[in-house]
Amino acid sequence: MQYILMHKNIPVMEIDIDEYSAAISKTGLVFNLAHVPVGIGMSGDRPDRRNLNKWWTGRAIPANRSGIRDALKTLNIPYTKMLLTKCYGLSLSDQYWVNPSDNPLEWDKINFFSNPFSEDMGNTLFGKAMEGAEINLISPDNTSDGWLRKKWKVIDGKRCLIKSGSDPAQQEPLNEAIATAVMSRLGIDHVPYSVIWDEGLTYSVCEDFITPQTELVSAWYIMQTRKKDNSTSSYQHFINCCLDLGIPGAIQGIDRMLTLDYIIVNEDRHFSNFGAVRNAETLKWLGLAPIFDCGTSMWYNKFTNAIRADGKTESKPFRSSHNEQIKLVKDFGWLKISALIDVADEFNAILMKSPIIDDQRRSALCRALSSRIAMLDKHLHS
Repeated sequence: MQYILMHKNIPVMEIDIDEYSAAISKTGLVFNLAHVPVGIGMSGDRPDRRNLNKWWTGRAIPANRSGIRDALKTLNIPYTKMLLTKCYGLSLSDQYWVNPSDNPLEWDKINFFSNPFSEDMGNTLFGKAMEGAEINLISPDNTSDGWLRKKWKVIDGKRCLIKSGSDPAQQEPLNEAIATAVMSRLGIDHVPYSVIWDEGLTYSVCEDFITPQTELVSAWYIMQTRKKDNSTSSYQHFINCCLDLGIPGAIQGIDRMLTLDYIIVNEDRHFSNFGAVRNAETLKWLGLAPIFDCGTSMWYNKFTNAIRADGKTESKPFRSSHNEQIKLVKDFGWLKISALIDVADEFNAILMKSPIIDDQRRSALCRALSSRIAMLDKHLHS
């Protein structure tokens, strides 16, 4: 089927999307090269179809999403990529979408920032589809990333993302709350998370930080804008790309992100859950995105007896060890570690609300958090 790839109201290029593979099978006329998604390589004088297709299919729900097999079975759809055209590729993270050539639509009437959307898909992903009811697939949940169950919901007029935890401790939402507390105390730009419980399960809630005028570009696609040579580290390559693009405050933002991730022992800060924000209309870069998605931290998937502040844990995105990655921080002049003196008490109060986490695990987590802060303080004075 033929579509026009759109950037809000701006036609970008003609594309054909195959009905069965859900992939971009052909590209046509390019109307506005400047508005082609960031990081799409060129093949001659036009965007490379293979790269563009990777970007397009990358908008789909990942195949490892918790509960996705049951959801696809309910929807009678073989794979998640086929959901993309059901919502015209619309997202609450950026302003790109696909407009059917034979039945053109208007951005102002269909975008999810200012128009209502169905919660059917989100409910299906959470295993709460209404039996026998027709499912409306006009939903931003079709273009949400990540492996945990999540859904978008309008709460008090705000677009909010609700995200689950994972077994056995359902700890990720609580980790989002303590990360929020740490960043608030340290003055780090962040997306605030709160915690709710439903039927004994824990969920985090955060408001969409992208507006109808802005969009998030992941670090991965920022890093595709410049060829990396073998002698340049991933860290320096990212910084170089930010400098080339004119993204302000990159070094300072990464300093703060790596410091936070050291404190909370974040194991999954990959190149798709941090990035930069730009104005979708002027294409002006506004700076790094506020820090979000910190749930896979604080020994979330470890048994209680394995919770050790000095234990071996995985680190991303620039080094495999937090002890090595923290050395990339250029300046700690902004850090007032005294602001964290009693943050373990705040974590304790958060954990006490959980019906799942027992006293032994709660005590171990709070001790380990205090120890991580002490380890960072030692690093500052070494």
